[in-house]
Amino acid sequence: MQHVDAIIRRRLHSDVALVRQVAEHIIQSGGKRLRPALVLLTARALGYQGQNHYTLAAVIEFIHTATLLHDDVVDESSLRRGRDTANALFGNAASVLVGDFLYSRAFQMMVEVGDKRILQVLADATNVIAEGEVLQLMNCHNANVDEVRYLQVIRYKTAKLFEAAARLGAIIGGASAQVEQQLAEYGMHLGTAFQLIDDVLDYSSSEAATGKHLGDDLAEGKPTLPLIYVMQHGTPEQSACVRQAIEHGGREDFPHVLAAIRATSALAHAQKQGAAEAALAKNAIDGILPASPYKNSLLELASFAAQRSF
Repeated sequence: MQHVDAIIRRRLHSDVALVRQVAEHIIQSGGKRLRPALVLLTARALGYQGQNHYTLAAVIEFIHTATLLHDDVVDESSLRRGRDTANALFGNAASVLVGDFLYSRAFQMMVEVGDKRILQVLADATNVIAEGEVLQLMNCHNANVDEVRYLQVIRYKTAKLFEAAARLGAIIGGASAQVEQQLAEYGMHLGTAFQLIDDVLDYSSSEAATGKHLGDDLAEGKPTLPLIYVMQHGTPEQSACVRQAIEHGGREDFPHVLAAIRATSALAHAQKQGAAEAALAKNAIDGILPASPYKNSLLELASFAAQRSF
């Protein structure tokens, strides 16, 4: 990861000062670096001994960072990872344009690796992620979104980059088509578990732990899994309360919605779903990768995704 961070710092360079300021703010604001770690771990689990996994890990982080910059503008967010968002500090226009810079820099770097298959995987992934963003936008303030439609957004918007990261490690590690697909499924299920637990933490953690304002999803009118569960399984009063909050957004109904979530099994249901996805991730690689510290780390990462509190 130190190699990856060094590449990130070097490739963030731009002669345009504002590009450097905004990009460095978001990159240096922390984050778990799970997606680039996936590239490194999957490649090394397959015995890869080259250097391209460092570059591709940085590419994945640049793509992820670009999506964060654009997300925060769309969601009008002011806090991420416990710090002011780039759009709060530099404005929406700068955030969108620097997000574009990071996307284009990522594609410059992947071209340098010189593998058409890698280009295809990352081009497809960024396209699906954009579709996921639009799907989420369409679902905002729509209280009729069901679990199937919500999981589609997760698969597109969040899990796709996890899937691409794991697939890249398989490609440069020389994996067979079957092993590549199994690793891609691992990444997809890992990313889904990660997002489902994010949904839980939005109603059960603290701002200090998550680094963002609690109730942000509700304020933006996003029908996440705990809310969908309450509308489907709560009392008529609880369902009506959540429906009203989703349709109108804002934070005024947050205490009542939180009470409804706690009075039902909404969080337990979402946690169970997250645990099931983590188990599927483990099963996807358990029998196909040889024993190694890297495989152990991939298995531990799946457990972390489902059990984390931050």
